[in-house]
Amino acid sequence: QVQLVESGGGLMQPGGSLRLSCAVSGIIPSIYSMNWYRQAPGSPENQRERVATLTDSYTEYADSVKGRFTISRDNSKQTVYLQMNNLEPEDKATYFCNAVQYSSDKFWGLGTQVNVSS
Repeated sequence: QVQLVESGGGLMQPGGSLRLSCAVSGIIPSIYSMNWYRQAPGSPENQRERVATLTDSYTEYADSVKGRFTISRDNSKQTVYLQMNNLEPEDKATYFCNAVQYSSDKFWGLGTQVNVSS
């Protein structure tokens, strides 16, 4: 089992920055990848967009955030981050941390809301 708790969301003006955190606990060596997804207001759960992926060998970003968002981790703190720069109104969403195990089991946090508005 893996437990995920997101934090760091809030209100930011366009062009600003936020850093989201995902505290990870549980059977961490079983994790293959860590991901950040977002769900736009009013959209269903099955339309969550994967915005960033982190594995031991690569990182990957959605085209919509490439060059603006950075996923990273601090193993000593068991935390994964999503640094979001140059925020746009279209980035407004609930952001979810996701862990995928080598067994393909998936775990989700409860999400943190990001609002981008002037």
